[in-house]
Amino acid sequence: MPKILVDLQISAEDYLAHYKGAARSVIARDRSGKNVAFPSNILQPFVTHNGISGSFEIETDSENRFIRINRIGGG
Repeated sequence: MPKILVDLQISAEDYLAHYKGAARSVIARDRSGKNVAFPSNILQPFVTHNGISGSFEIETDSENRFIRINRIGGG
């Protein structure tokens, strides 16, 4: 199953846009240099008072549908 590795640094203020309905997705550059977009709600388990920080592995199926996300470092 395909895996996407991203390093994220999202402030609590920026992630608040998700809760307000203004942001439904996150656009980030993966470790191979490609821009990727994924639903912002998958990051909810990793939100702290300071926002979201760390390295994450996003697993998708063969049609790029989200399966799971794991923190692999940082935070």
